[in-house]
Amino acid sequence: MLTLTKLDKKLIFPPTDIALTEPNGLLAFGGDLSAERLLLAYESGIFPWFSQNEPVMWWSPNPRGILPVDNFKCSKSLKKFVRNCNYQITINIAFNQVIDECATIPRDDSGTWITYDMINAYKNLHRLGHAHSIEVWNEDTLVGGLYGIVIGKMFCGESMFHKATNASKVAMFSLVEILKSQAAEFIDCQMQNPHLASLGCVEMPRDKFLIILQQQSQKTFDKSVWQPQALNLIKWL
Repeated sequence: MLTLTKLDKKLIFPPTDIALTEPNGLLAFGGDLSAERLLLAYESGIFPWFSQNEPVMWWSPNPRGILPVDNFKCSKSLKKFVRNCNYQITINIAFNQVIDECATIPRDDSGTWITYDMINAYKNLHRLGHAHSIEVWNEDTLVGGLYGIVIGKMFCGESMFHKATNASKVAMFSLVEILKSQAAEFIDCQMQNPHLASLGCVEMPRDKFLIILQQQSQKTFDKSVWQPQALNLIKWL
């Protein structure tokens, strides 16, 4: 019988190869959402995922969902949309709004996995310079966006939302182009789903992903990339 590891105050995680196969990737529970623990988790290929009123649950699924930026599927219709839309793109202008909007996305059980504690923890990571957002605006209205954690040159995507046509796809298109400009190669999508697969996400064995993560964690972005700023969509077409 497998026993799930309970974390305590020590900043340590069990090896990912003991994660459960059902549910896929469940590794441990407990601990806290301090910046130090979260960064250690992402550096180790682990992430939190739990619902309100549940203990913190830590996951490292096998296989892993990963999007090579060169594999991003930007259809002709999306390129046309980007060329003709009136959306404006910004980086780190409205991180708090983006994560708050992502937390409103309904699940099948009418809940959300982005709990109050997680919102506060990721806002703290943003203040510390580790969490970043891409925002999509229609005039002064935030209509889409995404956020994630940066480990070296790996962008660990967390969630996205849209309130207007193709807004989340435009956010992903923008992120991919930003990463390409920095010679970054991958987005960690955690687990594949049909929507991510349609954008180019593939599955990779966990042990191979951890090797790539280790390699990417030794690299760094130009800090100016994540400075709050507006972007020009057209230059990427």
